[in-house]
Amino acid sequence: MEPDLDPNNRLLPLTAYGVKAMSMGFLIPQDSPVAWRGLMVQKAMNQLLFEVSWPKLDLLILDLPPGTGDVQLTITQSIELAGAVIVSTPQDLALRDAVRGVDLFKKVGVPILGMVQNMSTFTCTNCGHHHDIFGLDGVRKKCDQLGINLLGDIPLHARICHDADAGKPTVVADPDGSQAQAFHELMKAVGKTVGLP
Repeated sequence: MEPDLDPNNRLLPLTAYGVKAMSMGFLIPQDSPVAWRGLMVQKAMNQLLFEVSWPKLDLLILDLPPGTGDVQLTITQSIELAGAVIVSTPQDLALRDAVRGVDLFKKVGVPILGMVQNMSTFTCTNCGHHHDIFGLDGVRKKCDQLGINLLGDIPLHARICHDADAGKPTVVADPDGSQAQAFHELMKAVGKTVGLP
């Protein structure tokens, strides 16, 4: 779905389940790769930030690609950020990239709100046994080591993937389920760090 324009030729964010969103994915053909650097990234980021008809928001969340490249630098130079939330799976290789992200944001003066451990424990739906496919508590241990908050722990579960592919977030599809509760706890923790009620 492509966003409409308002009378001032600004993009209107798409809305689903009360959340307003804008993405480069809404603006380019679905199968087109995005291999931009430098000025092209800066122009795209400026368009998403300043050429969108955002209403008054409680919180603006920027979902950035992993790493420490042009996107992250452009964002930190364009707007004042309340903080960064670093998301990582528990394995060592992913944590190395996450720590680079922590270091970059610290270096440019962006507060680190904390980290999220994504795709952690998988619980077998047949036997109930817990499997730590990507390792056990890697992000938790790294948070302790770095002295930053662990904001949440999102399990590895087929339901989350299925719900996302169906276009219905898990917190809507199964609001009382354990996966939805993990997302609710994460949002409470993030909200608390930025002073939301």
